[in-house]
Amino acid sequence: MKQPSTSAGLIVAVIAAVTFGASGAFIKPLLESGWSPAAAVTVRVLIGGLALLPIALIALRGRWDALWRGRWRILGMATVGVAGTQLLYFAAIQSIPVGTGILIEYMAPLLLVAVVWARSRRMPKAVVLIGSVVALAGLVMVVSPGGSGRLDIVGLVFALGAMVGCAVYYVIAARPSDNLPAVALASFGLLLGGAILGLVGLLGLVPFTANFGEVPFFEGSAPWWIPMLVVGVVATAIAYATSIAATEMLGSRLASFVGLLEVVAATFYAWLLLGERLTLVQLLGGLLILVGIAFVRSEKTDASLEAASNEPLEPARV
Repeated sequence: MKQPSTSAGLIVAVIAAVTFGASGAFIKPLLESGWSPAAAVTVRVLIGGLALLPIALIALRGRWDALWRGRWRILGMATVGVAGTQLLYFAAIQSIPVGTGILIEYMAPLLLVAVVWARSRRMPKAVVLIGSVVALAGLVMVVSPGGSGRLDIVGLVFALGAMVGCAVYYVIAARPSDNLPAVALASFGLLLGGAILGLVGLLGLVPFTANFGEVPFFEGSAPWWIPMLVVGVVATAIAYATSIAATEMLGSRLASFVGLLEVVAATFYAWLLLGERLTLVQLLGGLLILVGIAFVRSEKTDASLEAASNEPLEPARV
């Protein structure tokens, strides 16, 4: 009975990764036309939250008590999963190469494996360790970290913070729903997260600029709202809703490994839509990520270990 749910969860998780991966190809024209990353993300998440809002209200069917009981989960999703992780990533790539920042952030699945190991005091099974190493090797091949720029220690700290935020996102998404629909968590989390990002921008804590004219769009130009609408609806609304739903079905650890496919999808979209080079090494890296996911998926999950992985990542108390 558990197997169909896991299979369905894997399908939904792949949909989430494929839709998340489309964001780069459609956001890039906006960034090239003068949008700052923080401004583009703010508008993106607000569009995503508004697009999901009618569906969220229908799914709740007036059960506002579920919304109230899930208030801390929504707040965590907004502050960490939506706003905090992205702000830390933007801060990181100001002083370290983009590829390095992505690589560090997407090491979140390894952090979750380490957390389970530490909380349960039980060494992960061999298939999980092998899958982790293989998936990490594939991620390195797809991302190709490095490039110009020195590895500034502050940038590395911000990137590590983004990694923790990414891991916490999966933990929050995997928590028991308590009758709060995934689409409601996504919608209200995006709206609150967008409000936080907007406030940060208004306070001048991060660059916040926008261009509401024509932007380069594939072979020609288009109004700014066309690529933004695609990103907001497809790569944000659909992506977050399916990602949260999949994580509820799969648990934080397996969902985070499947989430690595977002990097593969982003590389494919950049090749297909923007004409960026797609190398054999990147293709092999994508294959290794799939092999790593298969290894992690093959583990016979221990309920106590899964519960440990889904506990909040709280700082140690002193």
